[in-house]
Formats: sequence, structure tokens, C-alpha cells
Amino acid sequence: ENVMNAQKGFTLIELMIVVAIIGILAAIAIPQYSDYTSRTRAAAGVAELDSIKSAVNMCIAETGKIAGCSGGANGIPAAANFTATKNITALASIPDGVITGTSGATNSSGTALTIILTPTLAANAANMVWTTSGTICDAKRGLKPGQGGCP
Repeated sequence: ENVMNAQKGFTLIELMIVVAIIGILAAIAIPQYSDYTSRTRAAAGVAELDSIKSAVNMCIAETGKIAGCSGGANGIPAAANFTATKNITALASIPDGVITGTSGATNSSGTALTIILTPTLAANAANMVWTTSGTICDAKRGLKPGQGGCP
């Protein structure tokens, strides 16, 4: 008769084990997701600056030199006219073709990563070479080496 009245269900220890497993998975997944989101913003930020890079390229092609291809001159928009997005939160300056700004990507402490795009034109070269520098070249939460012009 006692066998018939036995209750069915999970014991407290079984429930605690399941909660512990879920906690461990969350502790691993949340930082990984944060890194992924930051890397995505870094890559999107570089893409959003392509129109300004194109304007600098046009200026250099028309004038034959990098000097003077600054924001607000020769068809290049002024940095102050840039509309901030989630991926590029601010554009600081564009002196002589060098685009400097702040990205929406952050390091592990939450500080925004900086982006500096520098044009280089070798003598008799057909293509402009853009080098990316600044804290955005961070393999963990920004651009990996070889990605987006990072060394």
C-alpha cells in the first residue's frame, strides 16, 4: 500500500544541480556574446566610414596629393557633419585624409575603441592603401589582425 502512495517528482538536489548547470552555461555565454557584439560593431564601423574614404580617394585622385584633402574641403564632408550611429559614435577629425573617430565597439572594461584610418599612396600606384590603427585593432573585441586594414 505504501508503494502506491509514493510521490513522483524531482528532489531538491536534482533541481539544484540543474540550476548550477544553467548558471555555468550563462557564465560562459554572456561574455562571449558581449565580445561578439563588440567585434560586429567594429567591423560595421569600418564599413560606415567607406563613404568618407571614397571622398578622400576622389580628392587625392583629383589633386594628386594627400595634403589638403581634409574634412570640409575638396568634397570631403566635415567631421562635425557626421551623424553618429551605434557603430561610429563620433568622428573627431579628417586632417589630410586621416579619418579619426570613436567606434561603438568597446574593450572589456567598457571603454570605446578608437579608429584611425590613414591613406597611403605609393608612387605610380594604381590603388590607395588604407591602414587602420587605434585601439580598434584588438583581436578580442575589435578587428583581428589583417581585418579591416589592421596590421
